[in-house]
Amino acid sequence: MRTALTDLVGVRHPLVQTGMGWVAGPRLVTAAAEAGALGILGSATMTPDRLRAAVREVRSRTDRPFGVNLRADAGDAAERVRILIDEGVRVASFALAPSRELIARLKDAGVVVIPSVGARRHAEKVAAWGADALVVQGGEGGGHTGRVATSVLVPQVVDAVAIPVVAAGGFRDGRGLVAALAYGACGIAMGTRFLLTSDSTVPAAVKAAYLAASVTDVTVTTKVDGLPHRVLRTPFVTALERAGRTRTLVRALRHAVAYRELSGTGARRMLRDGLAMKRGTDLTWGQVLLAANTPVLLRAAMVDGRTDLGVMSAGQVAGVIEDLPSCAALVESVMAEAQATLRRLASG
Repeated sequence: MRTALTDLVGVRHPLVQTGMGWVAGPRLVTAAAEAGALGILGSATMTPDRLRAAVREVRSRTDRPFGVNLRADAGDAAERVRILIDEGVRVASFALAPSRELIARLKDAGVVVIPSVGARRHAEKVAAWGADALVVQGGEGGGHTGRVATSVLVPQVVDAVAIPVVAAGGFRDGRGLVAALAYGACGIAMGTRFLLTSDSTVPAAVKAAYLAASVTDVTVTTKVDGLPHRVLRTPFVTALERAGRTRTLVRALRHAVAYRELSGTGARRMLRDGLAMKRGTDLTWGQVLLAANTPVLLRAAMVDGRTDLGVMSAGQVAGVIEDLPSCAALVESVMAEAQATLRRLASG
């Protein structure tokens, strides 16, 4: 199925595996790329050295195109962009809007720039700055998310910009791909669906928790890091929501220290990242401090398997996923169902 996305990045199928921290490592990205989708490394939880090693590991396993997701507000964003350019990465994606300067630097080096957005005004801004395409995530999507449903947001953005749009938030199968194409998108991006594959390194106990969840077990909370965050409802999340402000801030300080030890990030670097985050958003200092919770609490679940001590980002689609196919089997089934759906629609 040829679309503007497949032409832009050189993949066989208009599918994107999103760059999830602690989840989208070399193994998952390689499997997604080999299956014909665009695999994206989640680099926000990697040191620069680990990022370079991960890129080289994927490159050693596949010759298919893949990308890297970057934090635009990171203090070392320029260093990470240099790594992508040096290593010949095909695509750079961003969870937050990158600056005009970062976009220009990447495009000058031949890197395709695909930011993720959750609002039309953000889409219009980065499109005007030169982004090559957009991933547009509706409120059904996992992790940090907005309030507008995919079915409303995607057509709104498609009508507002003149660059390719990839739809995200609530997708898992071929019917969803056809729906996204009908909205005017050129493909779909999936996080939770790729997380729940046999190629994902997420611990078995965590995958089991996702598979056991119903649609109503996926909730949005601000108690993880001060921003709306879609996660699985667990006793731990409920406890976070019941904690008072003082206890929440104390926990944030403890996790900031833990993250510093985990990532090897120095105090000066953390302060620089905090200042960059503060400048780029309307967050209070309390919310910036809470942001240190996210990598620590995600790692507890996604790496250590501690569903009782960590959080599990999840799209609402987690409530209707019931199996763990390989990436190859997933992509094959999505594309087969999409073709069958198109034939059914054409036949009346």
